[in-house]
Amino acid sequence: MKTVALGRTGIVVNRNGFGALPVQRVSKEESCRLLRKAYENGIRFFDTARAYSDSEEKIGLALSDVRDRIVIATKTAAATPEGFWKDLETSLSLLKTDYIDIYQFHNPAFCPRPADGSGLYEAMQEALLQGKIRHIGITNHRLSVAQEAVESGLYETLQFPFSYLASEKEEALVRLCAEKNVGFICMKALSGGLITRSDAAYAYLAQFENTLPIWGIQRESELDEFLQYQEHEPEFTKEMQSLVEKDRAELAGDFCRGCGYCMPCPAGIEINTCARMSLLLRRSPASGWLTEEGQARMAKIEDCLNCGQCKSKCPYGLNTPELLKKNYEDYKTFL
Repeated sequence: MKTVALGRTGIVVNRNGFGALPVQRVSKEESCRLLRKAYENGIRFFDTARAYSDSEEKIGLALSDVRDRIVIATKTAAATPEGFWKDLETSLSLLKTDYIDIYQFHNPAFCPRPADGSGLYEAMQEALLQGKIRHIGITNHRLSVAQEAVESGLYETLQFPFSYLASEKEEALVRLCAEKNVGFICMKALSGGLITRSDAAYAYLAQFENTLPIWGIQRESELDEFLQYQEHEPEFTKEMQSLVEKDRAELAGDFCRGCGYCMPCPAGIEINTCARMSLLLRRSPASGWLTEEGQARMAKIEDCLNCGQCKSKCPYGLNTPELLKKNYEDYKTFL
């Protein structure tokens, strides 16, 4: 079982991290069973967020009795110090703990710094002094903010989307983290479901020794898939390299990563699914997307208000309304 060191935090864990966003979609009983099975099979890193509805509560229920043997990373999207402290106290209560191992700013539009006027970094420092958090981290989808955070020396970990669809700039960011001794936590290692070969995804990331992937898990079959790689780690073969090159060519250019930061939509459109439907139809069984429920979901695009909110929120600068229209027209050709 291979491990990864998270920069200068001193934290060393199994290379499989548990991304606990999806457990909010399953019952408490099932989520606790999954979380416990992950722990019993060597997974020690659990990532969640205050924004993930009851995810923190489920981790607290499942793992509070082994708290000293696991690493918990959670996040706050608070914009004020008051919101920061409210989020932190709520997280501590739900997780049934008196400290957070890594407390992360959740995808801020800027890099919080001391004396920047927001008071957010000062709140982090105070929480550290009080022993309520042990390490300061940041998550982001914006390359410029991520680079600034790593260069600043203010953050011990960075969580950023990284998969075999990464660009040279994103690979350079991983190397920069290694150079600056900043722990690199990979989110979206399967690119929101667009990558269907988990063995290739795992093997690609393993080439970067400082990366800790957190796999979003809500089904036991998904957990079992990654657990098997702990004892039988896949090698990055020539066949996998060919797959990567093919997928990179197919997904080159502007495509929705499914991050969801454009949500909620005032017209009720499920943007993070609908704006990448063309890819989903071609990279997974199409029948699953062509049900009556799927058709109703896509038809909501006709209700678009052209308000521009989704476009302004997109961390990748996509013309989301245009993507929605194109995906809807393509979708109709499958019916």
